Amino acid sequence: MLTDGYHDVPDGKLAMVVTHLEMRAAPVMRPMELPDGVSLRQVTPTVEWYRDVFDRVGAQHWLWFSRLKMSDADLAAILTDTDRVYYTLGKDGQDEALLELDFSPSGECELAYFGLTPKLIGAGAGRYLMNHAIATAWSRDITRFHLHTCTIDSPQALAFYLRSGFTPYRRQIEIADDPRLTGLLDSDAGPHVPIIG
Repeated sequence: MLTDGYHDVPDGKLAMVVTHLEMRAAPVMRPMELPDGVSLRQVTPTVEWYRDVFDRVGAQHWLWFSRLKMSDADLAAILTDTDRVYYTLGKDGQDEALLELDFSPSGECELAYFGLTPKLIGAGAGRYLMNHAIATAWSRDITRFHLHTCTIDSPQALAFYLRSGFTPYRRQIEIADDPRLTGLLDSDAGPHVPIIG
């Protein structure tokens, strides 16, 4: 039902404004050092490793759910795709970040997933990891680096991507089943988004 420009969202659903962003050339980056006690490493992810980091970085706090719906076999097929590369930041012996870059199709790179656990937020680790993402993407023969974010992600995400040199070019509305009502996530996940339904 449409009333004065508003659209009803059915019970049990999440509605998100998705913003698509891109950069067409490598930006000038401000150098950033890794925070003390934090290390960067490239990862050859297992399904178990990926599910753990995905959950702690995005699912519990920001309701990332797309990969949660996948079977282990389907997720393993993505993780072993040679067009994808993965990095993490470690602190105190535990991996606390996820950077996933997808270099398909040829000539492009998608920032498929990017995020930190609360343990690293606010320490400058995000800027360091983004600098690494940008440098890694543009070290290949690409003409476009792109990503999308949405309104249930961190409130700082969109501004962070804009400051990083990405330009918005499209907005869409996504409506999806609330993963807390389908059993993919606990009811206390993503406390910033109320459950309706």
